[in-house]
Amino acid sequence: MSLSIAGSARTAGLAVTLSWGWKRAFVALASGAASSLAMEPFNAWPLLFVTFPVATWLIDGSAGRLRGVPAAALAGWLFGFGYFVPGLYWIGNAFLVDAQTFAWLMPFAVLGLPAYLALFTSLGFALARLIWTTDASRILALAAALTISEWLRGHVLTGFPWNAFGYALTEPLALAQTASLIGLWGLTFLGVAIFASPAVLIDRRSRGRGPWLVPVIALMLLVAMSVHGSVRLSLHPTEFADKVRLRIMQPNLAQDARFNYSAKTAVMQKYLTLSDRATGPQSTGVSGATILIWPESAFPFFLTREADAMAEIADLLPKGTILMTGSVRAPDPPPNGRITRAYNSIYVIGDDGGILSIYDKLHLVPFGEFLPFQGLMEKLGFIQLTKVQGGFIPGQSRRTIELPNAPSVLPLICYEAIFPGGIETRGGRPGWIVNLTNDGWFGISTGPHQHLQQARLRAIEQGLPLVRAANTGISVVTDPVGRIVARLDLGVEGVLDSRLPVAMTPTPYARAGDIPAAIMVTMALVLVIRRRRGH
Repeated sequence: MSLSIAGSARTAGLAVTLSWGWKRAFVALASGAASSLAMEPFNAWPLLFVTFPVATWLIDGSAGRLRGVPAAALAGWLFGFGYFVPGLYWIGNAFLVDAQTFAWLMPFAVLGLPAYLALFTSLGFALARLIWTTDASRILALAAALTISEWLRGHVLTGFPWNAFGYALTEPLALAQTASLIGLWGLTFLGVAIFASPAVLIDRRSRGRGPWLVPVIALMLLVAMSVHGSVRLSLHPTEFADKVRLRIMQPNLAQDARFNYSAKTAVMQKYLTLSDRATGPQSTGVSGATILIWPESAFPFFLTREADAMAEIADLLPKGTILMTGSVRAPDPPPNGRITRAYNSIYVIGDDGGILSIYDKLHLVPFGEFLPFQGLMEKLGFIQLTKVQGGFIPGQSRRTIELPNAPSVLPLICYEAIFPGGIETRGGRPGWIVNLTNDGWFGISTGPHQHLQQARLRAIEQGLPLVRAANTGISVVTDPVGRIVARLDLGVEGVLDSRLPVAMTPTPYARAGDIPAAIMVTMALVLVIRRRRGH
């Protein structure tokens, strides 16, 4: 049977390697598109055991000028474009919130962003081809090259590491625990290497038992990751902090209402009523919570400039209860009194209505919260989705927030939760992560599921519980190993009551960051280059 499978793989690999023209383009696009199913909510990552060997064979078959590097780059771009279009289609929904203004830009977003992101996949394929070998070590060449290109995708021009290949290894939860050791980029390296391993079944010099050696090693590694994860999960049952009780309010508010000042009264009434809703016979509403949490940019107005709204919040909060809420924050007014820019912020508000702390979002969303070359783009008639003239103002630094009668917290607003390298803070190690977000831009789509997947991995990487409040969902509380202990699904209005899980000691990744991943990539490059020179 094994020989039969190897023979079938050899036939398929030869067909891909020798393909050219539109057939080669179709294979690259189709394999990229199929790869997108490895992400949430499908988690069909076994498909990558087919698509990543195809990627390897496409590079095998890259010929022509400059040792086939341009041909490999084109195949990589087509693979990436096929991957990102179905993976990011939901971005188009944001342009329909104000369709009259932005609908015409929807095709450019749905196709333009994937076309740009595919340049990084193209770079990965090109780099791999540059150091390509004819033996099994080429699997490491692909893994190292794609890890480098994915890292660059996460950093260049503010970065956009959404659906990095490493996220394929985050479900089931046991597999995701490896992130506590090597982080997202380490998972990306291992994922590419493991999933591409069947490509060697076509190698001529690997007859008999030989072809199976590399895939077997890859499967053993996958099993080892699962065993490590299962042991880690069993050794760290969920524990909860004393006297900290959370209540997350998920309003499921229509997106257009969040930008309409005339909806102020209705929005506030909804928040106040929902926050105090009883959830069962034993529920005491908001009085049973010590921390009430509202989602990102919750108000269609500057909260602290509306005295009546602040008074209503003070009336809502029982003694000893604080509110953490997202809000657009106005800077100090200019001499003419007109405010044209703002911060996307988190306020911590005490039971007397006073502001205890403020955090301003650091990592803003390109084209959503600001425009590249803002002044020039506005002169040309462009405006970002949030319609804030001049764009949002980025915050100054990431820091933990000290809270009364609760562990300090690391605030991450929406988009910030997708960056594994953005957890470093001033103020020492926090006791938990709070992620306030508004995924209402993207409707009932795969986008919010993917966003949760990425935020959840930050908890595992750091060994910190995650508390996530989302306007339309998915709101969750996870423990520091990523177990979901409370959840409100997408498109649901309600409140979520939970205790606060306790943090773990810092993980190896929390201590070392991306150094282990960098070592893995470097060792792979050294081995591949030595093998290449040896031939």
